[in-house]
Amino acid sequence: MPRASLKTKSTERKIFVLDTSAILFDHNAFFNFKEHDVAIPITVLEEIDRFKKGNDVINFEAREFIRSIDKLSASFSLQDWIPLNGPTKGKFKVLMNERNSTIDANQIFGEKKADHHIINSALSLKEAYPNRMVTLISKDINLRLKARSLNLDSEDYETGKVKDVQDLYTGKSAIENVSKKVIDQLYQNGWCDWKDIVKTKPVSNHYFILKSKAETSSALAWYNPTSDRIEKIHKEPVAGIRPRNAEQAFAIHSILNPNVLLSTVMGVAGTGKTLLALASALEQKSKYRQIYLARPIVPLSNKDIGYLPGDIKSKINPYMEPLWDNLKFIQSLYKETDKEYHKINEMVEHEKLHITPLAYIRGRSLSNICFIIDEAQNLTPHEVKTIITRAGEGTKIIFTGDIFQIDTLISIHTAMV
Repeated sequence: MPRASLKTKSTERKIFVLDTSAILFDHNAFFNFKEHDVAIPITVLEEIDRFKKGNDVINFEAREFIRSIDKLSASFSLQDWIPLNGPTKGKFKVLMNERNSTIDANQIFGEKKADHHIINSALSLKEAYPNRMVTLISKDINLRLKARSLNLDSEDYETGKVKDVQDLYTGKSAIENVSKKVIDQLYQNGWCDWKDIVKTKPVSNHYFILKSKAETSSALAWYNPTSDRIEKIHKEPVAGIRPRNAEQAFAIHSILNPNVLLSTVMGVAGTGKTLLALASALEQKSKYRQIYLARPIVPLSNKDIGYLPGDIKSKINPYMEPLWDNLKFIQSLYKETDKEYHKINEMVEHEKLHITPLAYIRGRSLSNICFIIDEAQNLTPHEVKTIITRAGEGTKIIFTGDIFQIDTLISIHTAMV
């Protein structure tokens, strides 16, 4: 290809062709390509139509996508390039032509199927716009490989996808070679200027592990956005549970902080995520009307909950046992004659402490609740949003989980590399 053509292609806006899998993953996908144009093959619309009925996440994504297309095309023809909302957005179009003049994916791969029609649509678009980069976006690896075999650029849809665990925000920083004078000030006054620790203003509620130059002294601290300074953290026990390391102390502090209405606690198995969250909630039980503990139900061997015998409570209890185990452990720290021991039983009996599955959370409005969601790694972005939007006035939400223990396929697509 002549060099002039390459230069023209690089300076033109790109065209991205979206596959069904990308849309079912995120119904707002066609808004996430900045100034570039987005095209949807008519075959994709036909496939989306088959997914619109149902109560699963992909059914919701399908319905929302159809509504968005209907709204965009109210004053336009779908065969024209329709401007997307926003001054920096590109345009949108439905591809009706599924044949390229020289290449037919159906003949090459020896079978007529939706994936091959989608490839043909992208190839016809590439032929119609020779000076623009045309890229097929799909979550389907096989479809991407087939597209590349026909010299068609293809990529994964990576918005909202964790590319590397190292890129995840941890909420904490370890800083060495801190002046001993600064650490002494933390112990004496309980605070210091953030400029004495870092060069740029920290993220709100960020945590620090501070060590002096010779590591003769250290301190745990956090950035308080209200006072605009770094303040010292004390390792304090909650409901009889004492933090054993800095990270556990940070988690407890975050959950006890009344100004932090959403906390996330991530760690590998056995690090006490659920235990610390429950103990911290019990420590401040007087501040909330109820404490809710919930977890997504992920059956083994893809067996639905209906396979279990008994009523709904009997079916749910086996999945909730890990939460009951943590509650029993906290209770075991007290004697049977202690007031705290009987208080926990009383909270369970009067449903002030309520363990429930997440399946029934949609549509509810929870006010003045401390809501702990265990095994949150098995939730999709849409489900997380559904939970957060249930929060009413005075509600605190705590997510605990580990992305290396994902058990649901949709969540795996969200978090895996």
